[in-house]
Amino acid sequence: MEELKQLLKKLVEANGPSGHEETVRNIIKEELTNYVDEIKVDNLGNLICTKKGAKDTPKAMILAHTDEIGMLVRYIEKEGFIRFSYLGGFFDQMVLGQRVLIHTEKGDIKGVIGSVPPHLLPEEERKKPINRDKMFIDIGATSREQAEEWGVKIGNPITWLGQLEELGSNMVTGKAFDDRAGCAVMVQALKEVNAQCTVIGVASVMEEVGLRGAQTSSFTINPDLAIAIDVSATGDHPGVEERQIPVKIGKGPGITIADGRRESLGGGLISHPKVLKLLTETAQKNNIPYQLEIFEGGTTDATAAATSRGGVPSATISIPTRYIHSPIEVLSLEDLSNAVKLLKLSLENAHKYF
Repeated sequence: MEELKQLLKKLVEANGPSGHEETVRNIIKEELTNYVDEIKVDNLGNLICTKKGAKDTPKAMILAHTDEIGMLVRYIEKEGFIRFSYLGGFFDQMVLGQRVLIHTEKGDIKGVIGSVPPHLLPEEERKKPINRDKMFIDIGATSREQAEEWGVKIGNPITWLGQLEELGSNMVTGKAFDDRAGCAVMVQALKEVNAQCTVIGVASVMEEVGLRGAQTSSFTINPDLAIAIDVSATGDHPGVEERQIPVKIGKGPGITIADGRRESLGGGLISHPKVLKLLTETAQKNNIPYQLEIFEGGTTDATAAATSRGGVPSATISIPTRYIHSPIEVLSLEDLSNAVKLLKLSLENAHKYF
């Protein structure tokens, strides 16, 4: 488990918002170079790693996205403060007061996200949430010219500033578990797997802005089955009722039955029965704890894979994670390790189901 934790740390502490995933891609490429038969990068930036299997066996695709939610420099005020746009889904109340890194050609610049302090707001304004339009990034510059001299320009990517930290009960906290946790699971499983089928691991790009890398790579690869590895919200903390989402940290990886929009599950995935059977039976036969879930409020790369070409039987393995899309996400290393076992053994059994 220590090896898996160090891999997660390396991936989490790298920075790669949507459209700027090079650093993460290079880490995964380095990790897998001696464990797969072929590695290539497609035109969009997906890293495609192939471990060849026996002749006339299924082609199994694994998807884990490399991008994290991030921001872009949108405007530099004359006083040197920076306005920003979101890359991916943010909750404004999690943004204010955070530390960030602006990635420039001259190096990374630290900043903090500020707004007008409550002391200076009218009483009624204090009660209202602060939205993004009222926030700015302070990098310590005193003018637009100074910020530009330091390397800041329109379009610079921005990420949370944060390291992986250990909590109690084998839990860790950090940024970008969505989806560096999935990347860690995919990498470790590809290192260990000895499958009869051909296994193709895709470290996909731009999931957070529309499943773009999964869409293009699924079309090119045209697999017989696909499994996305991603994170899922949990219902094991104050403010969430168990009936809303019964998934809990430490109870094993999730196997997604369906996901999508809250009101209809539209725009998401209805997992294919054959892939569900592969995953659940593999877990049961090998005493791997797992949780079945229906996730209202989001989807994964498996959705893009499922509707590629003539359709691909697809499902998702999820790692239960608290506070997703924040810089303080929390997960269990036990769940992460069990997700590796589930993925590895499922791939080794895939030829019996497809």
